[in-house]
Order: sequence, then structure tokens, then C-alpha cells
Amino acid sequence: MSTLNFPPVPTSPRDDAVQLYRAFKGLGCDTAAVINILAHRDATHRSLIQHEYRTMYSEDLLKRLVSELHGKLETAVLLWMHDPAGRDAIVIRQGLLPDVTNLDAATEVICSRTPSQIQTIKQIYQSKFGVFLEQDIERHTSGDHKKLLLAYVSTPRYEGFEVDREMALKDVKDLYKAGEKRWGTDEKTFIRIFSERSRAQLAAISAAYRDMYGSSLKKAVKRETSGKFEDGLLTILRCSENPAKYFAKVLRKAMKGLGTDDTTLIRVIVTRTEIDMQYIKSEYLRKYKKTLNDAVHSETSGHYRTFLLALLGPNC
Repeated sequence: MSTLNFPPVPTSPRDDAVQLYRAFKGLGCDTAAVINILAHRDATHRSLIQHEYRTMYSEDLLKRLVSELHGKLETAVLLWMHDPAGRDAIVIRQGLLPDVTNLDAATEVICSRTPSQIQTIKQIYQSKFGVFLEQDIERHTSGDHKKLLLAYVSTPRYEGFEVDREMALKDVKDLYKAGEKRWGTDEKTFIRIFSERSRAQLAAISAAYRDMYGSSLKKAVKRETSGKFEDGLLTILRCSENPAKYFAKVLRKAMKGLGTDDTTLIRVIVTRTEIDMQYIKSEYLRKYKKTLNDAVHSETSGHYRTFLLALLGPNC
């Protein structure tokens, strides 16, 4: 679901390409004009702008943006120029590469996406980078974290809302036996259930776990697992219950305390704007009694701030 406030009848991609070319001409770049155009165009329109720009000026718009923009704004705008699945593929690839290695980002994107989104990401990943996503996961991750990611990207899952109560109760008992009931942890059981069950089913398992044992499945995961494996399981579990609440929490953490984790801030705002940003904003306000726009405004500055706030839309 797109949550951007695009004009009902935006200017044509050709007109936008002309306006961008003018913004680049002369001394310095008219950054405000670039932001005003690109931040208010949906993925289809942005793709058409790139096509028109190349046709008219024999130049790649992305390369031009690299030469005209700088720092955090450049990072955010370049990521925004891709469609949602393309962006996800780029974030995962960058997160897995040894010279960058942001396994938190790669884990977040993989473990928070739906099965159909993952299928599209896998296709784009292979065509864009010439390698299967599974190969990069195999190469650049390890241990139970690797096993979880590989299972999660390769297992088909139901995306509907129907729940099998009997199966949920069996899974709850299996998870308890695999974790809190025994000395040590049977990680295979956690991987199997978390990678094979639908979001609705996992949410039902989580509720049944609390009913049956008086404590949350999240706490069990935290007690029984650690590191990137724990992060992956918690992301899957939290997104099964409420993805918007999960991302509101990620954003809060990125802006809390001294300094701002701009890498995370950019990633979440840019990748969720065309998916579920209105829900994330509502959760943020409900949980932290402050609008997401106000939080971003206080943590950023300049054109970078202007761009992120344009993606977020009205302050509500």
C-alpha cells in the first residue's frame, strides 16, 4: 500500500526529467528542486523518469545523482530511486558483502518480508548481482543464523489469515520442549517452526505459548538463543504479530540516545514508505507519544531532513 502524498495528476516523467536536468545545470545543484520532484513520485513514475532522462540526455540519472548529491542525502535518494523489491535486494546484498557487512540490515529485511515479497527479491537479486541470494547467505553468514535465513528464503509459506489451532498447540509444546524445558536448546525446532509457519499461525503460536506457560515466546527466544540467530527469530515473531510496531521500535532505537543511526533511519523510512508507513507512524505515536515526523525533524538537518520528511508525508 502506497502512503505517499503524490499529486493526483503528477507532471509527466518527461517534464520531470527536464526539470531535473535544469536543476543540475550551472554552478551547484538545485537540491531543493531535485527533492521536490523525486520525493513525491511513486516507483513506476521514478522508473519512467530514469528512462526519459537517459533517452533525452544520454546519461544515467543515478550516476548524475551520485555526482550532484552527497552524504546521507545521496544515500537516501539513491536507495529511493529503486522499486521496493530492488531496494530490498540492494540492502541485503550490501549487508552480506564482506567489505560492508551489515548483517543486522540483511537479517531485518529478509525476516520481515512476506513469502511473495521474498520470491520477487530473489528474482531481482539474481538478475542484478548474477548470484542466487541463497549462495550469498551461504557464503557470508554462519551457524544457526545461516540455517534460519536459508530456511526462511526457501520455504513457501501460507499468506492468509486462517489458523490451525491444533497445529499451533503442538508447535507450542515442541518449542517449549526445544527450549525452556531442557538443558541447552534444540535450535532445529525453532528454525523449522519459525520458517515454515505463516504469520497468522506464528501469532497464534505466540498467544497460545503465553496461555499455556504463563510467559511470552519472545522471552523464551531471548533466553534460549543469542546473537544474529536471536535477532532473526525475534524479527520473524514480531512481524508476525505487528510489522508496523516492529518498525516503529527499530526507528525509535535508531534515534534514541546520543547520535543517530542514520543507516537504519534511511533504510526503514525509504523501504517502508511505499509499503506501510502510515501504520508505522500511528504505532510510533501510540507507543512513544511523539510523532515520527517530529522525532526525525529533531534528529536530522538540511536537505537530508527535508527529503525524509517529504517521504513521511503530513505530520500526524
